[in-house]
Amino acid sequence: MAASAATAREGYPPGVLFDLDGTLLDSAPDMLATVNRMRAARGIAPMPLAALRPRVSRGARAMAAAAFPDLAEDEIVALVPEFLDVYRGELGRHGAPFPGVERMLAALESAGSVWGIVTNKPEYLARDILPQLGWERRCAVLVGGDTLAERKPHPLPLLHAARQAGVAAASCVYVGDDARDIAAARAAGMPSVVALWGYRLHDDDPVAWLGDVMVETPQDLVGPGRWPRPAGQAHPPAATAGPA
Repeated sequence: MAASAATAREGYPPGVLFDLDGTLLDSAPDMLATVNRMRAARGIAPMPLAALRPRVSRGARAMAAAAFPDLAEDEIVALVPEFLDVYRGELGRHGAPFPGVERMLAALESAGSVWGIVTNKPEYLARDILPQLGWERRCAVLVGGDTLAERKPHPLPLLHAARQAGVAAASCVYVGDDARDIAAARAAGMPSVVALWGYRLHDDDPVAWLGDVMVETPQDLVGPGRWPRPAGQAHPPAATAGPA
């Protein structure tokens, strides 16, 4: 599934890479089920979704810390393998794509763009979820947090994904809901979209991330108008008025 600048039509970028959790997938309910199983095993009452949701994009360690705030850092680190094991049993059982994601992906595919996923989630977990979503044949490339020697905010995963998808890095757009996503895109030379519908702590300031575009919902990306233009791609021509 390779693409070139010539394959993308109607002003869409030739290639789009997405973060997974908090960008394409509302996985917070799966994560909540995970930590509440761990808490129940220790005789602790369940925690509410609102307390965990902002931390989902920060990874397993951050979620374990939220679930067990009285533990020391080394004890939190020791919980990560248990978290991942329990999470694999909850994977895809409670979460779903964010509203508008399927329409956005279909619009990209119809325009001839290719899309892929670059996530800090372990690759085996990301691969497990794709068939549940029907994305295993549609996703051009998947890079997990342990696929390479580096992970976001390092640019290597984005550069590798673009190469595997057959799209020049400068012709890709990266979409993510965390500061690390936008920093990785900038370092890779890719235009970026800040997904404001994702997971953020109350003191996060997405304006300070300096993404190229900020959008409120996936629906905003169904049409070509909100996508940033990769290097060398012209904006769609303006409509001209017909005869008076």
